[in-house]
Amino acid sequence: MSMNKLLLQLRAIKARAYVRVIGGNRELSWMISEVLLPVISLAAYIFIYRSLGAPRQYEGLVVIGGAMIPFWINVLWSMASQFYWEKEVGNLDLFMISSMHPVSLLLGMAIGGMFMSLVRCLFVILIGLTLFKIELAIQQPLLMLTIFSLTLTALFALGMAASSAYFMVGRVGVKLNMVLMEPVYLLSGLYFPIRQFGKILAMIAAALPLTLGLDGVRQLALPHGAQIGYLSPKVEAAILASMTIFFLAGAVRLMNILEQKGKRDGTMTLRWQ
Repeated sequence: MSMNKLLLQLRAIKARAYVRVIGGNRELSWMISEVLLPVISLAAYIFIYRSLGAPRQYEGLVVIGGAMIPFWINVLWSMASQFYWEKEVGNLDLFMISSMHPVSLLLGMAIGGMFMSLVRCLFVILIGLTLFKIELAIQQPLLMLTIFSLTLTALFALGMAASSAYFMVGRVGVKLNMVLMEPVYLLSGLYFPIRQFGKILAMIAAALPLTLGLDGVRQLALPHGAQIGYLSPKVEAAILASMTIFFLAGAVRLMNILEQKGKRDGTMTLRWQ
């Protein structure tokens, strides 16, 4: 790739990320709703654990889980469904005829989405520390930061791959989002340790990047976190790195299939719609 083409792709990534970094945080009412709603949910679980006399680490477990909700919502609604919405408002044609590579568009969406969700995540953690007085005991901060970063890259790589697949099925993708919300909340163990699932269901749940990422961060951020962990944090980091590579390769492959289908058939959606 020539230097001019590389600069073009980098400018495209920056431009698409800018919309989410600036525009996504400009409307305070959105941020308030996206922070308060997860806090209301996690508050209910915290009060349940307190009423049962559960160890204090379970309260921290709930807050960390609630802080990850904005990332999953962003992956579903601002990544997987984005091409469909761009088509509905008439932007997709402009994107496809421009000289940038469509993967640059996906990378910009992912980088901007990570930042937008990270702001909301930090607010949830801050509320947990100040309002609920959760206890943290961070161990191996570098490993914890690595696991958290790999969780985000794996999640948004999954969103990049899903964006092409969702676009091909059109409105069905929106229905899939609605169907996937709550089951993923359950399987990822947002409010409880996934080791309570048992071996078989825990193995199925571990196919989700959010599940392993949450488990690894909790083990390294909570007092006695290893007692509620599923796998070793180093093993989980290795799996998340593999997931990132796999989903990124899938995103590029699906994007190429989408382009070829459009050139060959004159449509990028499935004919049975």
